[in-house]
Amino acid sequence: MRDSVTPEPHTSSRVGKTLSAVAPQLLERRANAWLAILRAGLVAGVLDITAAIVVYAHVTRTVPMLQGIASGILGSDAFRGGLVTAGLGLLCHFCIAIAAAAVYFAASRRLPFLLRHAVVSGAAYGVVVYFFMQLVVIPLSAIGPRPLTLATVLVGVTIHIPCVGLPIALILRRYAPSNRVADVPRAAET
Repeated sequence: MRDSVTPEPHTSSRVGKTLSAVAPQLLERRANAWLAILRAGLVAGVLDITAAIVVYAHVTRTVPMLQGIASGILGSDAFRGGLVTAGLGLLCHFCIAIAAAAVYFAASRRLPFLLRHAVVSGAAYGVVVYFFMQLVVIPLSAIGPRPLTLATVLVGVTIHIPCVGLPIALILRRYAPSNRVADVPRAAET
């Protein structure tokens, strides 16, 4: 009869053995970080595009609105591409939302108050994302610079705070792995 100790499962892959022996927690933390970023970006993307469809496209002009997003890459040709360029616009929109979540996550590693005070930080981040899009991304795209009016800024910020900044901050606070560096108490706190 054999010992009651269960033998370790045999791993045929040398890489699998090395990774499982050396860094399982690191891999899990990275996977959890990417899942948190993806979750935050997708939720913000859905909320933001829904608000844009209701407010800007008035529901019936959704395809041209999405083509307008794609025109940042394709220029005016995007409006002749039908559903394909509308799909490209939607893809671009979600890539930008996920990138915004990744930036917030990276910043929260150095500035832990972004997660500790997620409501205030998230609201501020929504404003930052709005102005970054309007003053940097759009002017550098094929769309080019556009004038900002008080009305467009108020509507845009009103959308970006609850639909972009807050969901990113709150979801990352809930699902992002803890930051070991940020969790170490400072000398004054001990």
